[in-house]
Amino acid sequence: MKQGLVLEGGGMRGLFSEGVFDVLLENGIRLDALVGVSAGVLFGCNYKSGQIGRGLRYNTKYAKDPRYMSVRSLLTTGNYVNEKFAYGEMPLKLDKFDFEAFNANDMEFHVTCTDINSGEPVYKKFVKADETLMDWMRASGSMPLMSKPVTLEGHTMLDGGIVNSIPLGYAQSVGLERNIVVLTQPRGYQKKPFKATWLFRMFMSKYPKVAEKMAVRHEMYNKQLEYVYGEAEKGNVLLIIPDEPLNIGRVEGDADKMRRCYEMGRKKANEMLEEIRKFCPTKE
Repeated sequence: MKQGLVLEGGGMRGLFSEGVFDVLLENGIRLDALVGVSAGVLFGCNYKSGQIGRGLRYNTKYAKDPRYMSVRSLLTTGNYVNEKFAYGEMPLKLDKFDFEAFNANDMEFHVTCTDINSGEPVYKKFVKADETLMDWMRASGSMPLMSKPVTLEGHTMLDGGIVNSIPLGYAQSVGLERNIVVLTQPRGYQKKPFKATWLFRMFMSKYPKVAEKMAVRHEMYNKQLEYVYGEAEKGNVLLIIPDEPLNIGRVEGDADKMRRCYEMGRKKANEMLEEIRKFCPTKE
């Protein structure tokens, strides 16, 4: 029975997810695949490469560096998260991503994006990294209005969370029968309607599907939450969620908040470690 790890996005709330999967790594718990969206893949790539603490390390060091994330970058490049620094200089030189370890691990790595012409999700599976891996991850995490669209394989794409915020259904569709799902909002959370869809209609007039999807994104997310909780009741999903709001911004520069968020993930995973082992008995 194939087992997966499903990670939603949420910007720096993804540090909670990193805290969780770092505990899995430390305890030798390996799964068949990771399915992520936005921050879920930007942090989750370090689970496949086995780099404990890497996401916390580079974000606490560089989050306030204008070369990484800044209004200056947005105004000069069209991307709040600077493409050349975040997906080039940092993973290749300053805090190296371990491509060799990523490739040596046969775990599948699935990236979720949104095609902004069709308004439909686009998925890309990697087992080994190729020259497009970072571009697909960049597309998955490219927030609308704060990023330029990324064109790959005939798709013009932005953040996968626009149309599929919790890709459990996709994970099941590719044969992952039992899944650990890490959410970054506490139990009882419901997403509220986005009040400024007019911004998308105005600034992304070339891509009207984006405004349409953002107008109903809360409905999509809340339906997915209902499905996830239902699958947990059936025993198909093990849910790992924070006990309280993480109180960290999607774009955050406070290193103490980052560390607290990460430690909350570690604490929760350690509390649930025996339950995790029982849910994934053959993958240690």
